[in-house]
Amino acid sequence: MVLRLILFGAAINLLVSPIAAWQGDSELSREQAEEVANSLWQDHQAMLRDKHRAEWEAKKITLGELEMKFDFRTFGEAPKDGHALFISMHGGGGAPAQVNEQQWNNQIGLYQPAEGIYLSPRAPTDTWNLWHEAHVDKFLERIIGDAVLFENVDPNRVYIMGYSAGGDGVYQLAPRMADRLAAAAMMAGHPNDASPLGLRNIGFTLHMGGDDDAYNRNKVAAEWRQKLADLQTDDPAGYRHSVTIHEGLGHWMNREDAVAVPWMADFVRDPNPKRIVWFQSGVTHGQYYWVAVDKENEIAGSTVVVNRDGQTFTIDKADKVKRLSILLNDSLVDLDQPIVVRFGDRELFHGRLSRSKSVLEETLQERGDRSYLFSAKIEIDLPEE
Repeated sequence: MVLRLILFGAAINLLVSPIAAWQGDSELSREQAEEVANSLWQDHQAMLRDKHRAEWEAKKITLGELEMKFDFRTFGEAPKDGHALFISMHGGGGAPAQVNEQQWNNQIGLYQPAEGIYLSPRAPTDTWNLWHEAHVDKFLERIIGDAVLFENVDPNRVYIMGYSAGGDGVYQLAPRMADRLAAAAMMAGHPNDASPLGLRNIGFTLHMGGDDDAYNRNKVAAEWRQKLADLQTDDPAGYRHSVTIHEGLGHWMNREDAVAVPWMADFVRDPNPKRIVWFQSGVTHGQYYWVAVDKENEIAGSTVVVNRDGQTFTIDKADKVKRLSILLNDSLVDLDQPIVVRFGDRELFHGRLSRSKSVLEETLQERGDRSYLFSAKIEIDLPEE
């Protein structure tokens, strides 16, 4: 077994677990790391304010050849940490552009939170899977970042919701973007090939008309109710959910599903959960909470399960993944004390890590989320099971 340890940007292959003397930029104290992180974040935000102000004022984001229009309304007074953000995705799908445009305009006025920014984006395409194509993740990440910048949004109170084809998107996006979210609400959609595994650390509510039998939506919703219940039975600290089948109602639920909005609002994101269940769908990501993989190990269908207990990390599962990284900062662990990483009953690493400006810079560029600035990283080559 070889442990590949990244410290201050330098890669070191170790045949033993204790940390070796490191090379690279100077070791930071806890206070220095916090100061560097704050400085990097402030500079990053200032740069983005200049770069993104025009798109926010125009209510239109362009990425490559695609664009996402959006509109929003503000409700209530912002709490001290900022507004909640509710991203609400319209129905439609594989239909002429004017149909999807009408659905978007309808979605803009469909729900009203007691407090928060209620934002409805217009899907960049008119395809049947308009809300779960690979580009959607990047657009929503951009919207979240811009809303934090320009509308005083609390990044720990971000919610996604969607109706019909928008609900299809919630089924798919909520598990794969869970580390950006506090909760999600699915209304009248179909999951297609989505998996609920990634919902472990957020709230998830599902609303379906009991008579909504097109594509077996109602039957599939009942199946998901059982799947979520089974997951929570096996993992009582996770998979908080609420599923309501509105008997006697069809695809339109007469706004009875609006109760999902205050239900979601009770949830706050935990960027440092004690257990991560990461299932990679067909749209893969390189990082999930405090776990990351390189491009070679960014594999559709892979599953990683890691537990954190104080200073000890235990990798319970790493299906299809041969290497992964554990990202660390002082809100997650005490970096002045040794860290232990286990894989099953094997100890892969035991030692102290140094805080690094280069890792802070790297993680800032990768995520652009203040909660995911990390000052140390352990990159582990996993042994064969």
